[in-house]
Amino acid sequence: NMPDSDRYERSFMHRDTLTHVCVTKTDFVLTASSDGHVKFWKKQERGVEFVKHFRAHLGAITCMSASYNGELMCTVADDKAMKVFDVVNFDMINMIKLGLVKEYSVGFGPLGQWVSCGIYYIPSVSEWVYSTGSRIQAVAVSEQGKGEIFIYDGRGGGEVIHTLKIHSAEVTAIRYNPKFRAAISGDAQGMLEYWGENDFKFPKSTLKFEFKTDTDLYELAKLKCHARTITVSPDGLSFACLTSNRRVIVFKFLNGKKSRVYDESLNTFIELQRSKAQLANMEFGRRVAVERELAKNEGILSLNNVIFDDSGNFLLYATMLGVKVINLHTNKCCRIIGKMENIRLLNISMFQGSITKSKAALTADMKASDNPALQATFPDPTIFATAYNKNRFYIFSRISPDDSNMKGERDVFNERPSKDEMMAATQTQTEKRVGYGLKLDRIATKIFEMATIHTSMGDIVLKLFPAECPKSVENFCVHSRNGYYNGHIFHRIIKGFMIQTGDPKGTGSGGESIWGGEFDDEFHPSLRHDRPYTLSMANAGPNTNGSQFFITVVPTPWLDNKHTVFGRVSGGMEVVHNIAQAKVHPKTDKPYDDITIINISV
Repeated sequence: NMPDSDRYERSFMHRDTLTHVCVTKTDFVLTASSDGHVKFWKKQERGVEFVKHFRAHLGAITCMSASYNGELMCTVADDKAMKVFDVVNFDMINMIKLGLVKEYSVGFGPLGQWVSCGIYYIPSVSEWVYSTGSRIQAVAVSEQGKGEIFIYDGRGGGEVIHTLKIHSAEVTAIRYNPKFRAAISGDAQGMLEYWGENDFKFPKSTLKFEFKTDTDLYELAKLKCHARTITVSPDGLSFACLTSNRRVIVFKFLNGKKSRVYDESLNTFIELQRSKAQLANMEFGRRVAVERELAKNEGILSLNNVIFDDSGNFLLYATMLGVKVINLHTNKCCRIIGKMENIRLLNISMFQGSITKSKAALTADMKASDNPALQATFPDPTIFATAYNKNRFYIFSRISPDDSNMKGERDVFNERPSKDEMMAATQTQTEKRVGYGLKLDRIATKIFEMATIHTSMGDIVLKLFPAECPKSVENFCVHSRNGYYNGHIFHRIIKGFMIQTGDPKGTGSGGESIWGGEFDDEFHPSLRHDRPYTLSMANAGPNTNGSQFFITVVPTPWLDNKHTVFGRVSGGMEVVHNIAQAKVHPKTDKPYDDITIINISV
């Protein structure tokens, strides 16, 4: 019951960079951005539906946390305030100014007056610390740069109920364990502390140890690192820390012993790439550069988190390769989600339920059937993720963005576009066509929206973009109808990058357009090399397009504004993949065995 797509299905916008995403047990998806805005979304049978938008804070949100039952959510921000939300009713129910109100005497003697003065602080992290039967719905908030943890009543008036002084350095992570009614907190010196929900003291009666020297809880301090985030398994028996030195350490909750350690440092990935290439060298180098840029910003890296799945058997966290899914029983990485995308995922949350509830138990025959009415009762596992420097959150599911049932583009523009995007959109397609002396009649100009390349290894179905790139599409369609490409070989194949064809000479130096010679580039802001299976024109420099074209097998953003994107592969991805795996000459990149185009139908 896990997403399995290499590419995201949909993405939705905020007005500023996304920082937090959270899925609640009440089937809501909550997102927050660096401008202090919060959005509520409701999980549907497929995808999400927008519910409400709050301009919650005047500053950047530092932490967002939901209660164990998904009924309450709070955000804290550098405007020194906490906002509390009723998730089910999607309403803001409380606003608390974070600080201590103290009284000072002004003057001397009997005429002296007492005045109140508020001392407010910037919060670091927050966490709900209550479960069923608790006296109050308590929320813990730590102060930035300090070791104190303040306890508030989430529905109260803002008074500090209790102050924990168990840390001597800034608190970096807090996580509540509802199964044992206790919380775990970590500080910047690598110390991990347990404390109870009611008396806020060490829960001796619950745990199987009395002294931390009998545990591995000093492991982070020994490694001179600290926990950026802590997560607890659904059964409460384990918890995992994502540390500042990029290790994931899993502990047993009751005895404090570590059970698993995973090194996700940059050097580990570099060694992995050397031993067994995970990505094309150019793409891997780009991702390494992003990781080094991230390493300079502790605030952004602290958004990276780790989560358990509903069974507690799998651990998930975002890395430079995508979201890793670790099987804790076999101790192996069983899946990497989003590996083909050229975004650096950071904060993740997962939905594993089913929105449509079946009134009767499903039999084995019902599960095996193709009845669409029954399919809706099956779980819809979905990962929601934020990414570095992106004002979108991304949805990974079991559905490919190339699914024929997908409606519209996968990047939804649910916010007002930027000035540049608006200017690009207002540039009419008519003006572009007039510039080329073309008419809008596609039959007359022999322009089509679909094409199929019949190769010696199978068929590749293409979706073309005649509105955005009329001249490139017309050139391709006319050549195809005239049989120009018949018998052409894929003369250049670079594994993990692209496959290229369209040269009658088969050397990469031939070919011409339907007009004779070359024609100009057609760059469009909505068509980028941001995903695999992109159809693009090959050239020898600016405005030198002829007949050659290539299909990418990975995102290749460095080709944007250098090569014209005029289509995407909508079917036969496995054929493209198989062609890209062909054995080639190491110097010429030409396959040893010819792979030919039989013909192209449009």
